[in-house]
Amino acid sequence: MTPEPRHFDVIRRPVVTEKATAASEHGAIVFETAIDADKDLIKESVELLFKVKVKSVNTLILKGKRKRFRGRIGRRTSYKKAYVRLEEGYVIDVDSSL
Repeated sequence: MTPEPRHFDVIRRPVVTEKATAASEHGAIVFETAIDADKDLIKESVELLFKVKVKSVNTLILKGKRKRFRGRIGRRTSYKKAYVRLEEGYVIDVDSSL
């Protein structure tokens, strides 16, 4: 099965933070995903794009913060993060895919 264009729209980018690095030590990779993507679509996209087997997907939506810039109040965009756990023996090298 080949990846469709919608699979490239689901997985936006890998998240590289201290917390994401700590999660990768326990076998989870963190991705920023489309806000309307469900767990099944995220799992399918990761399996097709990276040629790995996904064990589980946990998602959360981060609400955008209210911020002030030059006296005006604005809002950062909300986004969805997905913690993807892989089956034993599979690995995704996030550093080379950036």
